[in-house]
Amino acid sequence: METPQLIFNGLVIGSIIALTAVGLTLTYGILRLSNFAHGDFMTLGAYLTWVAKNSGINLWLSMILGATGTIVAMIMAEYLLWKPMRDRRATSTTLIIISIGLALFIRNGILMIWGGNNQSYGLPLVPAAEVFGIKLAQDKLLVMGLAILGIIALHFLLQKTKIGKAMRAVADNIDLARVSGINVENVVLWTWVITGGLTALGGAMYGLIYALKPTMGWFLILPLFASVILGGIGNPYGAIAGGLVIGVAQELSVSIPWLGSEYKLGVSLLIMIVILLIRPQGIFKGMM
Repeated sequence: METPQLIFNGLVIGSIIALTAVGLTLTYGILRLSNFAHGDFMTLGAYLTWVAKNSGINLWLSMILGATGTIVAMIMAEYLLWKPMRDRRATSTTLIIISIGLALFIRNGILMIWGGNNQSYGLPLVPAAEVFGIKLAQDKLLVMGLAILGIIALHFLLQKTKIGKAMRAVADNIDLARVSGINVENVVLWTWVITGGLTALGGAMYGLIYALKPTMGWFLILPLFASVILGGIGNPYGAIAGGLVIGVAQELSVSIPWLGSEYKLGVSLLIMIVILLIRPQGIFKGMM
């Protein structure tokens, strides 16, 4: 496959990783939570969208319903798990173990309810347009368009709204934010709403170009964490840049003769290790 085509494909998968990684970095930056269940919430959003779509609802409304269901699930986890653990001042190790358990719970729940067979949104096949030798499939262009809209909306929310400014303040210094009169619990709730929406959208975008399967989010968790670390933990803009870099690097690795496509995830791990060794704080330093 030609390099320009690989770069385009990398930008597509990178868009999905970037948008989903934003939620992962927000939960760490504001809640100090390394959520290993994040990929499985992405899977949940994709499956809820699929259920709505197969019920005869149009794709856009299905995405909204999928996002709503994912947000509800994340808020339930907040009140049943994360808030009680914060009140007990649980260690980061404890939180990681709980998040892995939550990931297993969600994954096996999806497997039990919808089975292990691959699923798809059943969208009509449209021939790809070819521009300068690059095949531009409609579904891939749609994914990139949705990612751009999501990033613009996120930027507006973080920079121009009151809740966005409060989120940045809590990420910088939670105690100072609380003393300044910011309602931290409200910020936490909004963090889960934004995270759930972006994560479900990332899952739905994945479903537009790949088959859905219960384990898809778990296999994406490594590229997601690699993107967060590459961009600087807690920095959403860094996560977006990191996701695009990881996506392109994974696809370009296919062109290496002695490196097969099954080693794509290994490329993510290698990039993450190299960045940690050279610049532990990531490329983009600082919160938001």
